[in-house]
Amino acid sequence: MATKSLDQHIEITPGIVGGKPRIAGHRITVENIVIWHERMGKCADEIAAEYDLSLSDVYAALAYYFDHRAEIDQSMEESEAFVEELRQRTPSRLLEKLQRQMQDGKD
Repeated sequence: MATKSLDQHIEITPGIVGGKPRIAGHRITVENIVIWHERMGKCADEIAAEYDLSLSDVYAALAYYFDHRAEIDQSMEESEAFVEELRQRTPSRLLEKLQRQMQDGKD
């Protein structure tokens, strides 16, 4: 059985997931792992089991994050700002429909 070294767990390929660092052989980014672990509170075992990753893949992604924290945090903030901008420019049709139904019911 071949053993992976730490640098073989994470790869960056232009044109794949926007060139973001990801688990080698997967489209799961380091950002994904960070969000699941740090923000959603999932443990490394849960992430590995749920996404068919090795535990070492998950820990390598977390190690990569802590080594490159500023740039990854900035990338996540930019992504969140982009999503918020889209929300502001594109109103929710469902919300509009619900508001109309509520107004029609009051009349």
